[in-house]
Amino acid sequence: MEKIALVTGSSSGIGFETALALAREGYYTYATMRDTKKGNQINEIAKKENLKLEVIELDVDKDKTVQDAVNKIMKEKNRIDVLVNNAGYTLFGCLEDLSMDDLKAQFETNFFGAVRTSQAVIPIMRNQKSGTIVNISSVAGKIGFPVSPAYISSKFALEGLSESMRYELSPFGINTIIIEPGVIKTNFMSSMKKSMKPDSAYKEITEKVIMGISMMAEMGTPPQEVAKTIIKAIKSENPLPRYVVGNDAVMFLEAKKAKTDLEFENYIKKELFSS
Repeated sequence: MEKIALVTGSSSGIGFETALALAREGYYTYATMRDTKKGNQINEIAKKENLKLEVIELDVDKDKTVQDAVNKIMKEKNRIDVLVNNAGYTLFGCLEDLSMDDLKAQFETNFFGAVRTSQAVIPIMRNQKSGTIVNISSVAGKIGFPVSPAYISSKFALEGLSESMRYELSPFGINTIIIEPGVIKTNFMSSMKKSMKPDSAYKEITEKVIMGISMMAEMGTPPQEVAKTIIKAIKSENPLPRYVVGNDAVMFLEAKKAKTDLEFENYIKKELFSS
């Protein structure tokens, strides 16, 4: 039986590589994105490699496009085996500089987007008595950093949601997997958003942290590594609840385990501000 995968946010980065990796594993893959005009590159690769991959529109912020995409897949294939909730973005800005609209938009995509697609797909998987939902979180879903409280809060929320989903869905044969990448080598600077008031008291810390993270991104883990981890997880008979990707993510999480809260806070300050 042909396996069907749906990947959100497939126009670049982790979603792009994951959609291709799933298609290369034999899944008929729906690579979804808000603007299908951005699907030219993935379409060209799929055509060249003769992959079963189709680009379709899906904006995780909008109920209708989510339901339309799921309805199309069900009409064509009558099943969904894998959902990868990848769509998201990073908003930089200290809390005082963020508007309520900034915060709500961050959660709308990063958190409620995953809720929206999961709620559309879960009944299908439950009726099938099988399926895997992969939620792309971040090391920032376990560790707070300055200058990105909106992004970090959305990922903390996604972690809690995923843990609850595991309890609720496992009796129906549905796996829920959390992926926690560190800094990934993607088009980081072009896709990030920043909110900072002209007279911000946080101008120096904001610019310093953004510069540091952008430098880390240049040396970051390739998105292909995240895709490989996702493939490994969904092919596993008993997948783990969480998979950490990237040496930086492992380093930060191990340090958090080994240190007291105050020790870890000082460690983060040193890592971010020592240069």
